[in-house]
Amino acid sequence: MLTRYCYDMSSIQEIEAAIETLPAEQFLLLREHMQKRFEEQWDKQFEEDASSGRLEAAAAAAIAEHRVGRSTPFPANAQ
Repeated sequence: MLTRYCYDMSSIQEIEAAIETLPAEQFLLLREHMQKRFEEQWDKQFEEDASSGRLEAAAAAAIAEHRVGRSTPFPANAQ
């Protein structure tokens, strides 16, 4: 369980300094939390971009490139 720390932090430097003081187990929990948060924000932004049509031009360009043979399998070594 993550111990709650109360800091009056007003800068990224203060947050970074506080992170440096965390025990290894709590640092790993923080890392997991931040990774999950990053992934959630990425998914949310992607969903917003997709539903708003912002990705339509990029998708059309990618399909056009593929149709003329300018694409490679992903991953590159896949058959």
